[in-house]
Amino acid sequence: MSSLDDLTARLRQFVAERDWQQFHDPKNLAMLLASEAGELVAEYRFVPGAVSDAVSREPAARARIADELADVTIAVLLLADRIDLDLARAVEDKIAKNALRYPVEASRGRAERP
Repeated sequence: MSSLDDLTARLRQFVAERDWQQFHDPKNLAMLLASEAGELVAEYRFVPGAVSDAVSREPAARARIADELADVTIAVLLLADRIDLDLARAVEDKIAKNALRYPVEASRGRAERP
């Protein structure tokens, strides 16, 4: 498995080879992220929640979902890189905040906020 740093370096090289940095300002990367997330959501649009796990394992659907999830991840990595954000640190910080916001005893098995 590649680390976030390795993937980011590969994306940087890919973008540089194509001279795409000029198009990758934070606004455009955020819009890219939103549009790619929309394409991922579209894969589940008419799928009932109860069968979404099964659909996610069907080979054709899984291939499309993997492509869209990869596109979302690429957009996230490009944006984090552009704004010089340590994404792993940001995720760790957010998990810590969520642990305080959603204590186990008040959140276990509940969808609503405590």
